Amino acid sequence: MNRRDRIEAGFAALLVAAAALAHFLEATPVLAFLVAAAAIAMLARLVGGATEQLGGRVGPSAAGVVQSALGNLPELFIALFALHDGLVRVVQAALVGSVIANGVLVLGLAFLVGGIRNGTQRFDSPRARMIATLAMLAAAILSLPTLAHAFHTSAAAHGRTLSFVCAGVLLALFFVTLPGFLAGGVEDESAPPRWSLGLTVVMLGGAGVAAAFTSDWFVAALRPATEAMHMSETFAGLVVVAIAGNAVENVVGVQLAARNRPDFAISVIVSSALQVALLLTPVLVLASLGFATTLTLVFPTLLAIALLLAAGIGALVVYDGESTWEEGAILIGLYIVVAASFWWGA
Repeated sequence: MNRRDRIEAGFAALLVAAAALAHFLEATPVLAFLVAAAAIAMLARLVGGATEQLGGRVGPSAAGVVQSALGNLPELFIALFALHDGLVRVVQAALVGSVIANGVLVLGLAFLVGGIRNGTQRFDSPRARMIATLAMLAAAILSLPTLAHAFHTSAAAHGRTLSFVCAGVLLALFFVTLPGFLAGGVEDESAPPRWSLGLTVVMLGGAGVAAAFTSDWFVAALRPATEAMHMSETFAGLVVVAIAGNAVENVVGVQLAARNRPDFAISVIVSSALQVALLLTPVLVLASLGFATTLTLVFPTLLAIALLLAAGIGALVVYDGESTWEEGAILIGLYIVVAASFWWGA
């Protein structure tokens, strides 16, 4: 590690400690919220550096999958704690919000920054088409229980059972497609790693665990803060919790696009969205059997519609294998409208 790496790691540890003190000493919600948010952002920076080191050893595709899995740890812990407290609406909004935030907002930011700095960027089109198709399929499966309920079909009375069926299919798709993501397909342009493999693994694992605890403290302070601002629980889950839980991808994906590495950027960003849809969501649906309140895929109708729109438009802009800053602006604009529509609730 060079001097800059040590400073960043130390600053991240300091912010995590400050977030812990603010939480356990019961500081004001706004202070606890700000400190935890700063800690999450710094941890995102730390994970970004470790991911680049890993990419130099195992290839960008596999590194992107590993990084996305670690980046989703905060969402897993947040969802489990919220389900324990019976906050199903917040969990549903956060899961859908994570998919939309990665597939629309973060991808849009990456296209915007990458396009402004490097012009039109081109990436592995067959791989991008496969990812886009899988994202649309996952969005359709996640939305079907909601649509069955909204249109009062015969399946509407069996939303819980249908949710379990959908969860099983999504898990099967995840394990079927995982070898393809790990196999590569992205040109490796990584610089030679300057960290040892052991140090890289320790930094990734430690930052992922720290992000999980810090995100929990963040959410604990978030609820009173959102109540003070008259913000709905759905908006808090869809936007605030989702963006905080995906801070890793927000930073890393945009950094990679700015460095003219669009293949690696898309691998990191979209892999995270797919892991939420194909792995995290069905696992939580099945795990909720152990809680007093069961998590189902019967979302508020507008959430399901927003998910379908985001997946369709996101696929449309990546299907041609190239990106421009104008496409990034379009995606960001869509996200702003989707987020604004939930400010008052679902």
